Amino acid sequence: MTKVIVFGTFDIIHPGHIHLLKEAKEYGDFLIVVVARDDTVCVVKGKAPYYNEGERVNHIVDLNIADKVILGCLDPDDRYKVIADEKPDIIALGYDQKVFVDKLAGIIDDNVKIVRISPYLPDLYKSSKLGA
Repeated sequence: MTKVIVFGTFDIIHPGHIHLLKEAKEYGDFLIVVVARDDTVCVVKGKAPYYNEGERVNHIVDLNIADKVILGCLDPDDRYKVIADEKPDIIALGYDQKVFVDKLAGIIDDNVKIVRISPYLPDLYKSSKLGA
């Protein structure tokens, strides 16, 4: 079984998120979605998310695309622990995802592949353009 993992805030779900999740799922048999903690969102985006982390997890579950949906790590010193815990074969990143990506190649096993998902109408469906 090929496991794929995706990370994101997923605050206001839009077609770009759905594209990301569906494309990521095509890389494997089992899709794990890691939803960012509220504290992490505040640090990364400089503001609180519109929906809290529990609501955002439920929104992803309700899409019925992911096989497993979990919250990110509470420990800011170990943001990558979930990768060691879940042991994915593929890490799928959004086309513009930059946060926590810089150290990724140095902490993953040589057998883990990193892929970038293509954008879906980024001029229309980008969280920052939608106020998220």
